[in-house]
Amino acid sequence: MGKSRLEAFSDGVIAILITIMVLELKTPNGADWDALRVTLPHLLSYVLSFVFLGIYWNNHHHMLQATHRINGTILWANLHLLFWLSLVPAATAWMGEHVHEAVPTAVYGIVLLLSGVAYFVLQRRIIAQEGPDSDLARAVGSDVKGKLSPVLYALAIGLSFINPAFADGIFVLVALIWLVPDPRIEARISSRASE
Repeated sequence: MGKSRLEAFSDGVIAILITIMVLELKTPNGADWDALRVTLPHLLSYVLSFVFLGIYWNNHHHMLQATHRINGTILWANLHLLFWLSLVPAATAWMGEHVHEAVPTAVYGIVLLLSGVAYFVLQRRIIAQEGPDSDLARAVGSDVKGKLSPVLYALAIGLSFINPAFADGIFVLVALIWLVPDPRIEARISSRASE
């Protein structure tokens, strides 16, 4: 089965999620810096979530570049990922509204954690389809970032009940870890093209 419809659908869903998030941003109630300061928690939550969705879009794109064929299991695994990503706008809005509260911060972390788990499941399903010697399997390797992220998310979820600011710092740390796309997939695709 070809992968073009899966790519197009996923790109469309992520674009819609980003649009929903930006529409949730409220304009300041005033024309001075204090009015803007009041909206800052919403804006920072939006920026963080925009970066996370951008990371998923970028890595999803790279993963599918290393994928040659898909099956029904991969389609369902992709929908599983999109389900958790679809909760990002609601979690973002709630956390932005209650920036120093434990439960909204923990729920945001849970959504990020389960999105990461869903991405891992999709990656494993593709590797199962493509084989252990596939470009993706070789590029992923031991996947240190993929194993570290859930641990950091779980830590952040726990810390949100002690101090939500610590949890927010861990969310930013995970985003920074993933901000630069993994060059291994591009390198595998480039080396395969030159063979």
